[in-house]
Amino acid sequence: MTASRPVIALTPGEPAGVGPDLALAVACQPFDGAMVVVGDAEMLAHRARQLGLEIKIEPVPGALPGHQPGRVFVHHIPLQAAVECGRPDPRNAASVVSCLDEAALACLQGRWHAMVTGPVNKAIINDGGIPFTGHTEYLARLTGAELPVMMLATETLKVALTTTHLPLARVPEAITRTRLIRTLEILHHDLRERFDIDEPRILVCGLNPHAGEGGHLGHEEIDVIEPALKDVHELGIDARGPLPADTVFTPGRLASADAVLAMYHDQGLPVLKYAGFGKAVNVTLGLPIIRTSVDHGTALDIAGTGKAEAGSLIAAMTMAARMAESAAP
Repeated sequence: MTASRPVIALTPGEPAGVGPDLALAVACQPFDGAMVVVGDAEMLAHRARQLGLEIKIEPVPGALPGHQPGRVFVHHIPLQAAVECGRPDPRNAASVVSCLDEAALACLQGRWHAMVTGPVNKAIINDGGIPFTGHTEYLARLTGAELPVMMLATETLKVALTTTHLPLARVPEAITRTRLIRTLEILHHDLRERFDIDEPRILVCGLNPHAGEGGHLGHEEIDVIEPALKDVHELGIDARGPLPADTVFTPGRLASADAVLAMYHDQGLPVLKYAGFGKAVNVTLGLPIIRTSVDHGTALDIAGTGKAEAGSLIAAMTMAARMAESAAP
């Protein structure tokens, strides 16, 4: 920690999107920690002028002070092409990914304490010749994590995913007994260690409608999910299910739970985003570092206009700082 405050590395993401706008907006507000933006300093200065923001952009000093609104320290990673708001350029893909590499490496080395990522354009990164399915999978490979677990969280609801960015047709084969057990172990561990929940209570969705209806609407619940839940119960993990996904998010159910484990991306996240879009935080569990992110995309249509709302990024920065403080010895 720097002056007893966590140092948070912020990667703005796609430079033609709203990520730089949001990074600058956050830099203009109070934050109880230290902040380093990992990105192109000239691009950020240009965007600040475009948005009419008065902000000092400086290189990262040897001794990093606490955050001061209107002043931002930038670890410079140059872009390869000029940026036009709303028009991503594949030539900048390598620089966008290099920002992730630098922030993650610094967190692994203990120089910074958590990283917060702005939204990227996956298609443009792939068009730039870099295989990329998402932050979750990329950071897992980069840090050597066995299995990343994607979780979105608000103040009142946490939803984790068994599978992440997969075509729907490939989801059933990806849900194995081993994967479920390991996912629940990671979720249980990180709820305890990073969210200070002593005895996490987890609700587990079924894969099929009505959780398979006793085998009449699918057998994954009987063949895979129920055996996995029996195994984790023996490990002392309070995971209940499989439960029908159409009723697991009702207030009565959620009142007795700390988190919900959904089987796939669009089973759990529409409910979470309806409940808290713009204030939710994307958290990657199972990494050796702390990583949070926003709950939205690049919003290319409003980049550089001043219309972007910074609520999700502020929440992500705040959650990253809390998690870093919880992890501090």
